[in-house]
Amino acid sequence: MQSEDEGSEGDESDNGEVDEFPEIDPRSDSEADEEYPGDSAEDEEEDEDKDDEEDEEEESEDQSEDDDISDDDLHIFPKAKTVTSDITGQLKRVFPPIEPDYDSDSSTEEAPNRVGNIPMHWYDELPHVGYDINGRKVLRPARGDELDKFLETIEDPNSWTSAFDKKAQADKPLTAEELDLIRRLQENEIPDAQYDPYEPTIEWFTGKGKEEIMPLSGAPEPKRRWVPSIWEKQKVMKIVRAIRQGRILPNKPKTASDKAQFYAIWNEEPSAHPAPLPAPKPRLPTHAASYNPPEEYLPTEEERKRWEETEKEDREQNFLPQKYSALRLVPAYNQFIQERFSRQLDLYLAPRIQRTKLQIDPNSLIPKLPSPNSLRPFPVYKSLSVLHAKTRVRSVSVSPDGAWVVSGDESGNVSLWEVIVGKEVKRWKFDGKVGALEWCPRTDVVFFVVATEERLHFVIPPNLPAPVLFATQAVLSPANLPPAPATPSPVKWTSVSAASSSSEKPILTIDLPPSSGLPKQIAWHRKGDYLSTISSGEGQGGVWIHQISRRHSQAPFKKVKGAVQLVLFHPTKPHFFVATQRYVRIYNLAEQKLLKTLQAGIRWISSMDVHPLGDHLIVGGYDRKLCWFDLELSDKPYKILRYHSRAVRSVHFHPTYPLFASSSDDGSIQIFHARVYNDLMTDPLIVPLKILRGHQVNEGLGVLQIKWVPRQPWLVSAGADGNVAVWCS
Repeated sequence: MQSEDEGSEGDESDNGEVDEFPEIDPRSDSEADEEYPGDSAEDEEEDEDKDDEEDEEEESEDQSEDDDISDDDLHIFPKAKTVTSDITGQLKRVFPPIEPDYDSDSSTEEAPNRVGNIPMHWYDELPHVGYDINGRKVLRPARGDELDKFLETIEDPNSWTSAFDKKAQADKPLTAEELDLIRRLQENEIPDAQYDPYEPTIEWFTGKGKEEIMPLSGAPEPKRRWVPSIWEKQKVMKIVRAIRQGRILPNKPKTASDKAQFYAIWNEEPSAHPAPLPAPKPRLPTHAASYNPPEEYLPTEEERKRWEETEKEDREQNFLPQKYSALRLVPAYNQFIQERFSRQLDLYLAPRIQRTKLQIDPNSLIPKLPSPNSLRPFPVYKSLSVLHAKTRVRSVSVSPDGAWVVSGDESGNVSLWEVIVGKEVKRWKFDGKVGALEWCPRTDVVFFVVATEERLHFVIPPNLPAPVLFATQAVLSPANLPPAPATPSPVKWTSVSAASSSSEKPILTIDLPPSSGLPKQIAWHRKGDYLSTISSGEGQGGVWIHQISRRHSQAPFKKVKGAVQLVLFHPTKPHFFVATQRYVRIYNLAEQKLLKTLQAGIRWISSMDVHPLGDHLIVGGYDRKLCWFDLELSDKPYKILRYHSRAVRSVHFHPTYPLFASSSDDGSIQIFHARVYNDLMTDPLIVPLKILRGHQVNEGLGVLQIKWVPRQPWLVSAGADGNVAVWCS
């Protein structure tokens, strides 16, 4: 419901006047009004009745003055003026600005300049320094010169307690709290005067009754702290699969469009195509292309036949010089169309890049190797020579102590002689050629094996001490023979009793299967109980492994891929190297499986030897190559050496010195320094040291076999000229 005053105000609004603010009774907020709302209504009715009785004769315009409470008496809201808007053309109320008196919030404002945090030097040339909250300009206060400032510091003792305000462009006095803060900072004290650094420590976690609020826990570590997160692994694998499938590019290649290209718009547009290169020039004709060339340019019948048999791509020139007495007799060139077509292809497929020629010193490309004099000792000269008359010496072997050498030739003669003086101690005669011979690597017994046609002969040298002789006889011809193996073998073992044995004849003989051929290699195991032989016969009958303690022989392969050329036992592991014509296969004898196949890249393997440490292998071939294999690195050669002009016949590592040697049909022996490091990241050091020449080439064959003396840097070589030489350092 509305009062009479509100009704009168509504009438005024109908006449076009603006409504004023409604009256507010301050007593309505009192507690009495809240507790007794009916009393205020009764009082108002009594007041109205009294006014009506007393002022019946007064005019209606004085009625508003007799109201209990008016807007002017309250002074709560300022009076508004009604004006016409310049924008909309309608009436609107405009309130006067608030005068800053003690009751307003702006009366205590200390910073009338409200420009904010901006550089104040923008107002250096302006008469004002900013704007206040109402948008009025804040004029720049008058300031004296430097003399006035100096006089002010003398006259005013409190001038030092003021600071310059950039926004107000005037000096403002500092309060006592600010001065105390500055003093504390200068004296390196705590800025806050209320802070006590020596207050007693509050024991939060110690004391009786505070054990349960301890933030630390004595529970065992949860499993998730030290077990890899499965969910994190799944998220990582999801990202990895996305990278592999190409859905995520971790390092997206930057294109030319990604980079900002700045260029002058008034210049010519840069061409995207490179400058055209000059066409490759054809070769100029020589005297051979003349119709009447000199006689030395005309090919012979042999040269013409060789040129016709050569492939077109391998020919030095695509025509043969011909001679004509006159130019009118020269016929049409039959390769003209083909040459023009090839020329067009050369122009079409010519490289479109400009290649700069590098100026490189050839000496800088040669690896720096140590001097051979710093790598001594190694053999440098021939010390002595032992002659096998008019026959080739294909095999030679040095005893484990390095004092004796045994050599065999194709006539069946086996000679035993000393290394130092070359004196022949004993000679044996066998039927047929001697294909191979080898000393037993054991040091407690002394004997060697001679391989002839389908037989192996175990021979004890003469002049042995009695204990060594008895031990050797007990190994080769024991009193109690071991039981026969369960599986019969075609290899027959025949021995002579120890009492009737002598150095004149073999104490033990092994008969190989028929048609197995001449054994061409004997390879001992490092323990001296096993030996392997390679015969010239094809198939599995060519490879046999013999065990002396059990007197048993077996063929390790049922079927061999290719013709076996060489075999070797690994010096430290139960591995077996088998070399065919092109490949070297490594087998694990304990697990009976193939471990690795080495690709030597040689057409025909002729020789092979393993390093004493067992991690490196050298392979020689009839195509003049010598390949060094790092068994831990790759199945392909680490290095290929080509130092011989003809086929490589034999290679051998020195058992104690960092040396290895190779012999060839060119009659020379190459000595190399080969140092192998324990560090797997360091490559082996291979340095050529010396070329030994002393054997004659006989019917295209040179040095057939070489062996190192175990305890000395000496080398023993056997050649096709019938000589066995000892090379000393």
